[in-house]
Amino acid sequence: MDGTDDSRREPPDRLRPPACHGARVPMTDGSGPDVAEPDDADRCDYCRLPIPTDPVTLEREETTYEFCTEACRAAMTERERVCTEYHGFRRVRTGVEGLDRFLPQGLPRNSFVLLSNDEGARDDALRAELVWRALERDEPATVVTFTEPPVSVVESFLSLDWNVLPYLESDQLHVVDCFTYRMDDPDRERFFERMDEWNRHVYGITESVTQTVRDPSDVSELHNKLDNCLEALGMSDRGVVVVDSLTEFGSLVQPVRAYNFVKDVRADVCKGRFVPVFAGATFTGEEVRFPHDLGYAVDGIVDMQVNDGIVEDTLIKRIRIRKMNGVLAIPEWVAYEFTAGQGLVTFDPIAEMDDAEGRGESEGTDGRTEGDGETGGRSGTGERGESAVETER
Repeated sequence: MDGTDDSRREPPDRLRPPACHGARVPMTDGSGPDVAEPDDADRCDYCRLPIPTDPVTLEREETTYEFCTEACRAAMTERERVCTEYHGFRRVRTGVEGLDRFLPQGLPRNSFVLLSNDEGARDDALRAELVWRALERDEPATVVTFTEPPVSVVESFLSLDWNVLPYLESDQLHVVDCFTYRMDDPDRERFFERMDEWNRHVYGITESVTQTVRDPSDVSELHNKLDNCLEALGMSDRGVVVVDSLTEFGSLVQPVRAYNFVKDVRADVCKGRFVPVFAGATFTGEEVRFPHDLGYAVDGIVDMQVNDGIVEDTLIKRIRIRKMNGVLAIPEWVAYEFTAGQGLVTFDPIAEMDDAEGRGESEGTDGRTEGDGETGGRSGTGERGESAVETER
């Protein structure tokens, strides 16, 4: 069918989908270009997938609708509405520039992504940005923390100029606390008493949306508390879950239980609820051990590296997408830093050096700007994190 047949008119109002139906699936965060699908007339009028065989038709109000299966025809007849998304392969943008740039087709919603990082790579800031971008899309989020108390988790957002307090108060952001089990009741009371006025204020806002796990080594309790958060937030085909450290979790339980927990969360949360999970894992030099040998069991791997071989005497943070099932992923290293209010910002350190050297040539040999009696210019590395130059590809 070439799409010019008069019998293939727009469905009646009660069946008419949004303008994106059959052509483009809009990204949920509204940033950047949409993920485009082929604009093909030979698509099922319910699920919007291509029709590879003879279509199943339905006549209604002098309009002919075509479906790929009788099940799709029956579904539209019963529900009197159409699907506006490719639900079996729904993709979204994370909102993080350094990730979305190398995922031109978006991120599958049913993904479990391992954030494999070196010490000092600031994976905590990346997890915070993933949550913040979800909140900006008006989606809920859950943070599972093994290495920090809930107050510190909130402070990590505030340090990046992302005020999550309204989202905590509106019950859009929850925390699964796997840290404070380390303190018994007297220690927990002293912990609260030692807080200053501001931290007590943050604690009061966070307390009502925190699920405290009494024993994180009890995998069943941990899974139940996580499920309670997802249920309370209505997280199905929406939202995001971040886990701060599978490395810490692996130190609490036997390896077999750790592997099974990851597989169970991937099955229940990612595949069952279509909610992506991003889990941090700090590289300790033992790549053959949990969680760095999980490559076969996860859907995506993002590497965060601290490299000392790009610029002499300087540690440069780099990120790349090593693996992402089901979509095109460009496995290219790119340098990055985090800037308050902006999040992860990519830049080209070599271009930065060349730019600094070019400015240096216009300055006097004594470090003074020509024609200026004041000391001028910046050093070659002094503001590398502030001026972001996009990596050339």
